[in-house]
Amino acid sequence: MKFINLTPHAINLNDGTILPASGMLCRISSTHTDFDINGVCDIQWGVVGGLPDPEAGVIYIVSGIVAGAVRRPDVVSPATGHANTVRRDGLIVSVPGFVRG
Repeated sequence: MKFINLTPHAINLNDGTILPASGMLCRISSTHTDFDINGVCDIQWGVVGGLPDPEAGVIYIVSGIVAGAVRRPDVVSPATGHANTVRRDGLIVSVPGFVRG
């Protein structure tokens, strides 16, 4: 299986594998309402851009928001909420693998 990282940063796996950014970005558009009196606004997710069509033997790595929006079996995001995610000083260092939308 070939992984293509469509995020702007490298993905470090717990086993030492590093999946560098491919240079291609997959993003989702959004719009926001005005802030209310409490400083809170609503967001509406829009169109996903930069996601290639499915290709046999390829898995695309995207953000969790994009993966949830497209829900394709060939699209995953880093498993940042998994119990085996490695953190240092509150920052994610590596993940044990990936999750589907």
